[in-house]
Order: sequence, then structure tokens, then C-alpha cells
Amino acid sequence: MLLSDLAGKEIINLNDGAKLGLVGDADIDISLNGKIEAIIIASRGGFSGFWSSRGDRDRDQMVIPWQTIKKVGSEVIIIDLHDKSENKR
Repeated sequence: MLLSDLAGKEIINLNDGAKLGLVGDADIDISLNGKIEAIIIASRGGFSGFWSSRGDRDRDQMVIPWQTIKKVGSEVIIIDLHDKSENKR
């Protein structure tokens, strides 16, 4: 699978059904041997995030460990993440 195949997919948490974000604005954490370790996305701020005046650099980031990915579908990526607060940067 190419990185471009992941672009635009919604990330959904299997644990609570939450929509965590889109892969379109993601960074990838890659180890020295070329293995993907995590997808890093800008986390959603909810409705209040829409009105925020903060720039994109100040947005919270969420780290999705690669091992939490359970299924990559045609439109969504299903992950099993139990505690989202541990994965914020």
C-alpha cells in the first residue's frame, strides 16, 4: 500500500466510535529500518476548535501507533485505541 492510498481516509476508534481525523493532514513516524511506527494527525477540537484563532502549528496532535490499526477500508481506517489522552502531543 502506498502512503497516497491512505490519504483522505477517516480514522475511527473501534473502542468508542469516535472520529479522530483524516489522514490527509498526517505525518508518518518511520523507524530507522523503514518500518512505520505511527501516524500523527491533527486532533479534532470539536465545534470550539472551528472558532479557534490559533494557527495550525498550535493544534494538538494525536499519535496513532501502527499496531493499533485493525482494518484499512476504502474510506476509513479502524483503530483500537483505549486511552486517547496518552497519545496527545
